[in-house]
Amino acid sequence: MMRLFIPRPALVLALAVLSARPAEVRAQTLDCFAAAAAYQHVSPVVLRAIAWQESHGNANARHRNRNGSTDYGMMQINSIHLPLLSRYGVSADDLMNPCSSVYVAAWHLHKMMVKYGNTWAAIGAYHSETPAERDRYARSVERIVERMKLADDGQ
Repeated sequence: MMRLFIPRPALVLALAVLSARPAEVRAQTLDCFAAAAAYQHVSPVVLRAIAWQESHGNANARHRNRNGSTDYGMMQINSIHLPLLSRYGVSADDLMNPCSSVYVAAWHLHKMMVKYGNTWAAIGAYHSETPAERDRYARSVERIVERMKLADDGQ
């Protein structure tokens, strides 16, 4: 069974995030990206790019899909995962917390990487395992990663 872990320090951090000013929230959320990525052995850059693709970093994002499912939080975790997540004590409300959302996203991305390898297909499968949707999503995330790298290089 895959491991899903939202460490107690992350819960403390989440409470701090709720009471922090916007600049502090951004810094604390970035720490969550690094910690979640390290724990699940995925790229923090890819996680940040997925956050941008999914919600532009909006922790309060909620989207009702045509199929009746709902995407929750910054990482837009789909309600189809809630039965499994509930076994780990994670609810839809938890997914609205930025740090919890990032940890769950890292877990989900890791599952896709186990299935598809460390590939763009795995990154695309974060969104959908349907090949056309998967590939379109992967290209979008790849473009975001490229822009993030350019920004980091000061270009």
